[in-house]
Amino acid sequence: MPLARRWSFTLAEEYGDRNISPEVEALVRDSGVQTGVVTVHLTGSTGAITTIEYEAGALQDLRRALDQIAPPTLDYAHNAAYGDGNGFSHVRSALLKTGVAIPVIDGKLQLGTWQEILLLNLDNRQRTREVVGVVVGE
Repeated sequence: MPLARRWSFTLAEEYGDRNISPEVEALVRDSGVQTGVVTVHLTGSTGAITTIEYEAGALQDLRRALDQIAPPTLDYAHNAAYGDGNGFSHVRSALLKTGVAIPVIDGKLQLGTWQEILLLNLDNRQRTREVVGVVVGE
């Protein structure tokens, strides 16, 4: 039976993170779905949801890569238009994306051994992030 949930998480500015795998696993378990898919989505344009090995080194490597691709110090048209200085966070969010879809087989998320679901705040200020999860299947 389909089931949906909403969660709120307050995260620090620029790379505040949270492993949300436990919440998503509970959603799948509570749904009773044995074969299907769970979709997890962040409602916002300055954060991201992705998967990663949730450990300090991998998180540091991701931050370094994003700092190289979309550094905060560049001249962003968004900053000129809105004056909030977070143009870089919008670009990073667009690159990483705000959602993932993960298969469910035998009632379990199909993630790799070390793969976790990561919620990131990419904004230049602390934010409370709203996340929606929906599981569908049989």
